[in-house]
Amino acid sequence: MIRILFSGGPEDRWATYSDVLPQALEAAGIEAEIRQDWPPEQVDYIVYAPNEDLTDFSPYVNCKAVLNLWAGVEGLTKNDTLTQPLTRMVDRGLTEGMVEWVTGHVLRHHLGMDAHIVNPDHEWNWAPPPLARKRPVTMLGLGELGEACARSLAALNFPVTGWSRSLKDIDGITCVAGDDGLAGALAAAEIVVLLLPLTPETRNLMDAERLAGMKRGAVLINPGRGPLIDDDALLAALDDGQIAHATLDVFREEPLPRDHPYWAHPRVTVTPHIASATRPDTAAEVIAENIRRAEAGEPLLYRVDRDAGY
Repeated sequence: MIRILFSGGPEDRWATYSDVLPQALEAAGIEAEIRQDWPPEQVDYIVYAPNEDLTDFSPYVNCKAVLNLWAGVEGLTKNDTLTQPLTRMVDRGLTEGMVEWVTGHVLRHHLGMDAHIVNPDHEWNWAPPPLARKRPVTMLGLGELGEACARSLAALNFPVTGWSRSLKDIDGITCVAGDDGLAGALAAAEIVVLLLPLTPETRNLMDAERLAGMKRGAVLINPGRGPLIDDDALLAALDDGQIAHATLDVFREEPLPRDHPYWAHPRVTVTPHIASATRPDTAAEVIAENIRRAEAGEPLLYRVDRDAGY
């Protein structure tokens, strides 16, 4: 019998997994017992989301893997007590949700929908948008989510450039890497989407210099990580008109404080970290598959590279 500790934060989170996770394990042929209170030395696997009840992993001496429920792992990679293999969550429900959110907001800015939705003077401004093939988009980050979003946009005929730490080769996407690749990708785009992990190298990536290097009047969309952007630099670029609009789903502090300048800025759209979320039914399938793999001696899916930070 495999012993699984569910340490997923608030009690209501377990309620969303209490049915689907046992079902997924059974479908994978895994005989397991899931509890929230196993003695540490008896635990074989930990299903985890950051919470105050479990920050020290050292007592879990027999734990074979920590399976994170979130895509982001920046809060775990620097935890020296976590020596077990660590996986991040990549599930098809989360990916589908991110593709839909990113595609929707890119199309919103491409089509100029705001001017028609908010038109207090009832102006008849006949100015059709260009076709998608005339609107270059840059995707910063070509991981599971970034690549999926880039492919979706390319399928709509947007010319998509993707930037990543190491050079990739993706059909239909112009792939670049390195500082020169980043500068060129930013300068060419009218819409830039941030889907990078948060690492020491990406923190404040979009600072005053890089915002100034974007095409004047470009749009910035961030469903990735809040600290990818220097907030003060972005506000200054918005005030100056260098950046026409910023659609932001993630922030350094969440919920975003009510007095934060983003709320009242006319060129900022705030969404409450809803670009995508882990869906318990599909996430449970990923967890079950990784436990099956571990028990069979196979490589884990989405294992975190501690040095890279994701």
